[in-house]
Amino acid sequence: MTEPIRISAEEARNKVTSGEALLVCAYEDVEKFRRSHLQDAISLQDFKTRLPALSREQEVIFY
Repeated sequence: MTEPIRISAEEARNKVTSGEALLVCAYEDVEKFRRSHLQDAISLQDFKTRLPALSREQEVIFY
């Protein structure tokens, strides 16, 4: 397992908008996600649902 890498907000935005990475809001609470998520982010619940279908090579950005 590799260590997490910190990237800038600008780099994260570029990766997400290009489709290179998934942006995951790590709030467990669905209501908190609805109030606070960034544009194009998916919820932690949605991420967990998609996890079996994701490639091990898929870049994921958590915040």
